Amino acid sequence: MVASLRPDAWPADILARIGRTSMLALRRVAPENGARVLLKLESENPTGSIKDRMALAMIEAAEADGRLKPGGSVVEYTGGSTGVSLSLICAVKGHPLHVVSSDAFSPEKLDHMRILGARLQIVRSEGGGMTEKLTRDMVETARGIVEETGGFWTDQLNNADQLTAYRDMAEEIWSATGGRIDAFVQSVGTAASLRGVAEGLRRRDERIRIVAVEPAESPVLSGGAPGGHKIDGIGAGFVVPLWQAGLADRIEPVSTREAVAMALRLAREEGLFAGTSTGANLVAALRLAEQLGPGATIVSVMCDTGMKYLGRFSAELPTD
Repeated sequence: MVASLRPDAWPADILARIGRTSMLALRRVAPENGARVLLKLESENPTGSIKDRMALAMIEAAEADGRLKPGGSVVEYTGGSTGVSLSLICAVKGHPLHVVSSDAFSPEKLDHMRILGARLQIVRSEGGGMTEKLTRDMVETARGIVEETGGFWTDQLNNADQLTAYRDMAEEIWSATGGRIDAFVQSVGTAASLRGVAEGLRRRDERIRIVAVEPAESPVLSGGAPGGHKIDGIGAGFVVPLWQAGLADRIEPVSTREAVAMALRLAREEGLFAGTSTGANLVAALRLAEQLGPGATIVSVMCDTGMKYLGRFSAELPTD
């Protein structure tokens, strides 16, 4: 009998499949005389997103210390991926979930949350873009639901429990590269993934460069003014609480147009269909690759699958 078919070898549930994702070297997108660029394929997680890691960490930490009782409800505001991840985890663990989201985010994500059993409350955006006002409106709406229901608020912008998940991800990266890594590039939403991975990698080698990526239309980490953009999951419009000044060696602004173009290029040249935050990551990573040159290794993240953005990408395709 094949070992993997033995019942005692099966995972207890789908949550056991979170993490331990693959890494892939880019072949055609990376510059010829530049550094090697490796992509951590977080699309392999059950919902197709890196956010599965942090959602599981936040829920399990709250269960462990009693903040979240068995069968207790959960509340969160989200641009989509965190909500989908929480929807999966709460479905498996038996926690009712209330999600505050917006029409600014992809309908595929909103539908995914509903299919997994989440109850949604939609906050209307101004022109379909992510702005500081929208983020704050979603937070206050979630606060109201918590006050009304008494549910556990994961509060992703302030919840440091998620850092553990990303420090574990740093260990995966270190192991997969055999310690041969010169830089890590990641876009900033809550800042937890950048911070957790950076802390984990720098425990191994303090010389590793850390590059943060933010929307060029809303360069608040760089000291600029907030503005609207359409890169899902990043660029809250203000300096988020988990961000640490001085953590990144460099902050790279990338426009929505550049992020979308790179995501489409990644699909057509590497066969990797990812979302716009991944496109933004790669724009920044390729800029750095040209500067570091051959012999260096850069790791970045495929944050999620492009299947979450089919409607948005279809608008960029030529008509027959």
